[in-house]
Amino acid sequence: MKVALFVPCYIDQFYPQVAIATLQLLRKLEITVDFPREQTCCGQPIANAGYEHYTAATVRNFCESFSGYDYIVGPSGSCVFHVKHHFHGEANKAGIEQIQKNIYELSEFLTDVLKVEKIDAQFPEKVGLHQSCHGLRGLRLGNSSEQVVAQYSKTRRLLEMVEGLQLVDLDRPDECCGFGGTFAVSQAAMSTRIGEDRIADHQRNGAAVITATDMSCLMHLDGLLRRQKSNIRVMHFAEILNGATS
Repeated sequence: MKVALFVPCYIDQFYPQVAIATLQLLRKLEITVDFPREQTCCGQPIANAGYEHYTAATVRNFCESFSGYDYIVGPSGSCVFHVKHHFHGEANKAGIEQIQKNIYELSEFLTDVLKVEKIDAQFPEKVGLHQSCHGLRGLRLGNSSEQVVAQYSKTRRLLEMVEGLQLVDLDRPDECCGFGGTFAVSQAAMSTRIGEDRIADHQRNGAAVITATDMSCLMHLDGLLRRQKSNIRVMHFAEILNGATS
């Protein structure tokens, strides 16, 4: 299979270790991965700010960069969701639809495509799983509380394969962290309060590390944790699956 790694711009600029962990993890699973160097931002920040009509060139570049691959894998639920559900363009409708069909968030690629049953990693820590809104309610990486269905979480299932890792049970396991991209800027006070509530849930239940599929959510929570001078750390789940030490 031909697999391409999609690295969101904020991971590229602020958290390159997450991209490296994703690449190394896929290689450990014997997947040959390409990195199209022409890739740029998927355009989500522009579109979310109300300027989707300015994203045509971004969409075109993304499709050109990732055309010809069987699978496109990205360590970000929000960016993958944006590509999968918010890319538009009648001039290249077929190309866009093919990209949308082939793109996967990392945990769903590992679960749904590779059918991973074992992860060779150790992480002897109490970990709280933050389920991001785009991943949970957009990509359906797990069930949300308003759904009357059997409990499942693709990300949680993968983390449960890590030796020594103890997942803590949260009081509100599918609550928003309050980031929301530009929402954190335009509604800073509300965003902060929501984030503080999310952190308090992890604190009450003894989490030493907060993990998630989205580094954007973790970036927001990390900023609040630093203000509180908390000992709780944040870590993308790809780093944990790749064998990060505590």
